[in-house]
Amino acid sequence: MEATARLFDFSQSRQHVSLEFELRNGTASRTLQVPLSGRQLGTAGLNRPRKKAGPERRRALWTGPETEIRGLSSGILASRQASGASWQRTAAVRQSRITTCVALSLILVLGLSERQCFADEEIDRTVRQSLDYLSSLQKRQGYWEANQGQYRVAMTALAGTAMLAEGSTTTTGRYSRQIRLAVDYLVSMSRPNGLIGYREDFHYTYGHGYSMVFLSQVFGEEEDVQRREELRDVLTRAVQFCADAQTSRGGWGYVSAAEGNDFDEGSTCITQVQGLRACRNAGIPVSKEIIERAKTYIQECTTQEGGVQYSIRGGGARAPITAAALAAMFNAGEYDTELTQRMREFCRRNVWPEKDLTSGNGFWHYMHFYFAQVTYRTGGEEWARYKAELDNKLIREMQSGGGWSDAQVGSVYVTSLNCIMLQLDKGFLPIYQR
Repeated sequence: MEATARLFDFSQSRQHVSLEFELRNGTASRTLQVPLSGRQLGTAGLNRPRKKAGPERRRALWTGPETEIRGLSSGILASRQASGASWQRTAAVRQSRITTCVALSLILVLGLSERQCFADEEIDRTVRQSLDYLSSLQKRQGYWEANQGQYRVAMTALAGTAMLAEGSTTTTGRYSRQIRLAVDYLVSMSRPNGLIGYREDFHYTYGHGYSMVFLSQVFGEEEDVQRREELRDVLTRAVQFCADAQTSRGGWGYVSAAEGNDFDEGSTCITQVQGLRACRNAGIPVSKEIIERAKTYIQECTTQEGGVQYSIRGGGARAPITAAALAAMFNAGEYDTELTQRMREFCRRNVWPEKDLTSGNGFWHYMHFYFAQVTYRTGGEEWARYKAELDNKLIREMQSGGGWSDAQVGSVYVTSLNCIMLQLDKGFLPIYQR
């Protein structure tokens, strides 16, 4: 079937380049954003573009099922294999910086199946409606909150992360204003001891961990020198707070070890590990010892069957914490060890696919928020099958005006998690990338 790809827009930031294509197939069309990280550009030996694509560049770049692709201005030439399995760049002569990036993007874009290119419109609508709904719940001071006004710091970080996952930044995009307000609020919550939050905030280590994830992604994009140094200071002190708050066994509790009598439990440990990894990815120094102690803690919480217990003191193996711990181990660089293999088998039996994805669980959103990250990193057919089931469930359960409801923690919480899950394969956030 005939299809056309047309360069529609181009934007850049400190960490990635995003090219936006209009894909048309018959009467149907959709916009597809393709993010290219700075690492991807460097690996390909490409320079970061400096100019936006003007109207003269918005011409057809691909047409027909097996025709040649002629690129912008200076001779990108790519051809599709007769099998239709892939696109290959075969020649490029004196390409401009923008041209080289478009060439690389075409390889990524046009290698997608028609189903991938044209079947995600409903997901895009779902995400946009739900992020708009989230925007309506943001307070004038920049924060979001859970039921009964709880978890302000955690909810703000999660909602902001969901908007970053859409591709917006503090300066560009549909949700740039909301993200700026969220950053301002969380920076104002940074304490001299490094805690992002306040002692009266319910279970403040959750908010601290999620804030490290959110602010580190913003830090990587920030181009204002003064603001960037401010974020560097906040995150550096946040990492130190994590080190100081870690328990003697290597975990974390709802509050710091000093304030919680050295109590620890699994779910807060996961938020700290992921936050620390996000900071490290952004260039903030993180002691290897902190991560190694956390990995040991998770290992000691894991049963012989691969399930992770509520705490190192016991509490029984729990599927939601196991899924989260597996994601944390991936963040810590442990992908295919004996421990992670046991954890994956436990998840296979108790999360998916041997257990139906729609099966009820009091912590369903928490569990699948982390399990989706694991499965996305696994990739292949497993991710494709899981994503199809996940998308169907979330789209079906969305409220008519966007977002999702939750009686336990609140709409902000589940809407943020669901939007992040639906946008994992956009690849805008380094912490969730493969």
